[in-house]
Amino acid sequence: MKSNLKLITLLCCVAFNLSCYEDMDDTTTMPSLDIKDFVWKAMNAVYLYKAEVPNLYDNRFNSNTSYNTYLESYSSPEALFESLIYQRSTVDRFSWITDDYIALEQQFSGVTKTNGAEFNFYYAPGSSTDVIGIVRLVLPNSDASSKNLNRGQIFNTINGSSLTASNLDALLSNDSYTLGFANYNTNGTEDISDDYITSSSESLSLSKTVYNENPIYKTEVLTVDDLSVGYLMYNGFINDYNTQLNQAFGDFQNQNIDHLVLDLRYNPGGSISSAAALGSMITGQFSGAVFAKLQYNQDLQDFNSDYLFVDNINGNAINSLNLDEVYVITTGRSASASEMIINSLSAYIDVIQVGTQTTGKSQASVTLYDSPDLSREGADPSHTYALQPLVAITVNKNGDLVPPSGVVPSVEANEQVNNYGVLGDPNETLLKAALLHIQGSSRFSLQEDRFSALPIFDSESFKRLSEIMYID
Repeated sequence: MKSNLKLITLLCCVAFNLSCYEDMDDTTTMPSLDIKDFVWKAMNAVYLYKAEVPNLYDNRFNSNTSYNTYLESYSSPEALFESLIYQRSTVDRFSWITDDYIALEQQFSGVTKTNGAEFNFYYAPGSSTDVIGIVRLVLPNSDASSKNLNRGQIFNTINGSSLTASNLDALLSNDSYTLGFANYNTNGTEDISDDYITSSSESLSLSKTVYNENPIYKTEVLTVDDLSVGYLMYNGFINDYNTQLNQAFGDFQNQNIDHLVLDLRYNPGGSISSAAALGSMITGQFSGAVFAKLQYNQDLQDFNSDYLFVDNINGNAINSLNLDEVYVITTGRSASASEMIINSLSAYIDVIQVGTQTTGKSQASVTLYDSPDLSREGADPSHTYALQPLVAITVNKNGDLVPPSGVVPSVEANEQVNNYGVLGDPNETLLKAALLHIQGSSRFSLQEDRFSALPIFDSESFKRLSEIMYID
């Protein structure tokens, strides 16, 4: 991989020196506008959709006075940033500004404030307003795990308030809250139209703490007929865990697995280089070949670059499986680098996708700081604003990108509201669908379980920067 960040930084230095200010007078921006000045210059230098945003054109302002007037017209750096986003609802859903880059950096290392529980939310049976939550994931050594919260538990209140689509964000934002549990009732019939939810007397209080999440959630080796199947649930592409990931593949290698099921159902993305490393562990026969390509905006075409399949991590040999086929479990939560794995590997090997359609995000971002070259070093100490704008599109070796609507699975399967199952268990719905396909069976059907539905929200969707693919 070429050093993309160094190239971008070099270009930003040039862009700042050759910007629209060449023809202006020598008056600088007002001190009160410094953060807004940073926002505009950074977006002007590297934003992927610069050509579609007239206010980012190099010749947009003919003097510093007009530039300062423009900056003053926005109430905050956030308002200015948002005004520069191209088609927020359909094209650029993923660029963000933060006033706390310390927390952002911690997030990239897997450090967040959490109680260790993740939830999916659905409309209650027969209702278009009442919402129920399902515990989908409990992180080890967290407050949730210490209190024996379990995947699949249903709740219909938080802090005594019934759940609706409009109050979930506010309820989940509290550092502490209490779940009021409920039961799913079939009404004694096979017809799901008369199913209903009843509240129980049980509840559980959860508190958030600073938590360092290991994205390698679970590894198993399953025996299916006479086949050995490796199972890996991987919940984030974080470079800090690449060595541990390589060790997990060493275990798969030692156990001579015949197939691999890669579970990315809750993986929102992360580091591109970590994705390239994972792709190299799954394969191994393509070392040095193009894993993915980065394509920048029109001003940066000379800096388009490639990520390659690698044969080592930090000087240690990659434990590669040399597979020519991989199963990938996805949901609507699978995004960015998770989709890159599917898109990039499919140009080389068979990728059998199981589950539901992915998010649809093929753009990559980079963290920009308020410094002369937009790097972390020399950042203005008076504030902690940073930008995380989209700066590049990722495509596979053939130039194919992930569709904006997401990648559609070849084997459709949904998690079941009244039967989430145990992750890594062969009877869990999505893993079961993958294993049946490995066995050559077409027996799996969405009608096998009673309640098949897509969640309307999940707890992570309320978190900014929850779906991100970034350039290291």
